Parts: sequence; C-alpha cells; structure tokens
Amino acid sequence: MKRVKWTNVRRMNVALHRDLGYFFSVLIIIYCLSGIALNHADDWNSDFIITKTDLRVNVSDSLVNIPLIERLSNMVGERSYKVFDVPAQGQVKIYYDNASFHVNFRSGRGLYEQVARRPLFYQANLIHRNSVRGWKWAADVFAVCLIVISVSGVFIMKGKYGISGRGKWFMMAGCLPLLIVFLVHYFW
Repeated sequence: MKRVKWTNVRRMNVALHRDLGYFFSVLIIIYCLSGIALNHADDWNSDFIITKTDLRVNVSDSLVNIPLIERLSNMVGERSYKVFDVPAQGQVKIYYDNASFHVNFRSGRGLYEQVARRPLFYQANLIHRNSVRGWKWAADVFAVCLIVISVSGVFIMKGKYGISGRGKWFMMAGCLPLLIVFLVHYFW
C-alpha cells in the first residue's frame, strides 16, 4: 500500500480552500450585505422603495363612480386601475400595479404611494430568506461548502501561526460570542 505524502495532502487542502473561496466569494458578500440589510429592517425597507406624494384634490362630488376613478387616476398619471374601494364615507382608495391612491374628499387631500423593488437588495434578500423555490437545497450545499472552506483554512498554516500555535487561541476566541449569548440567555 502506497503511503500518502503530507505535502500532497497540504497542497490539495490549499487548492481546495483557495478554489472554493474564489467560487463562493461573491455569494458570501451577497449574504453578508443582505444580512446587514435584514438586521436593520426596522430602520429601512431593504426590499422596496416606497415613494409617497401628498396631493390637493379638488373634487366637488364625492359620489364614487367609474368616471371619477378615471379622473383621479389621470391626476397621478395612471392609465388603468386594478380595483378601488371605499374604506370610509367620503374616501376612496384606488389600487394600481405597484401603486395606490387614497383620496379624502372632505379634506381635499390625496396620498399617492408608489412601490418599486429595490435593485439588487430585493433579489439578495429573496435568496437570504430562502424565498426562491428550490433554493433551500442550494443554501444547504453552500453551508456545507462554507464548513469545508473553514475547516480547510484551519490547516493551511503550520507552526506557531497554525492551529497548534496561536490559531487555537483565535478559534477559542471565536467561540466567545456563542458562549456569551448562551450565558445571557440562561442566566440573565
């Protein structure tokens, strides 16, 4: 039986780590940026850009009918509406593709809201939340490859900078956030 040379194993480990790192680097950055955006969901909407426009509406009659809906739609530059409803007396809300127009006849004011997908972040958040059909399995493969990248990276350096030297201390320090969360969760 032929004995495996450790230099060949190390060379293959470095090549695997390097190639997987290059291959997944863009996806890692996408997940990181999307994660930051999703962590701050209370601060901003990372999926959609919502534009609100407050308008003065001079409509003498508050009888809601098709000609009135078409006239109001023309005010905001909409050609066709999907549906409209009357949420309260003296009000109408008109729904369009990616927009709505809420008119209050008593106050003479209208609020026109447009919704547009935020470029790149919308798509990145879809894959981050596993909202794309079938992405769950791709995300599992990605997670396994991240484990391989991490484990192979541990064994690249040798000597005092490797796992037997200062590397073990950095790995232990990497466990601290998990330990802190555990202690805070159970004893705080």
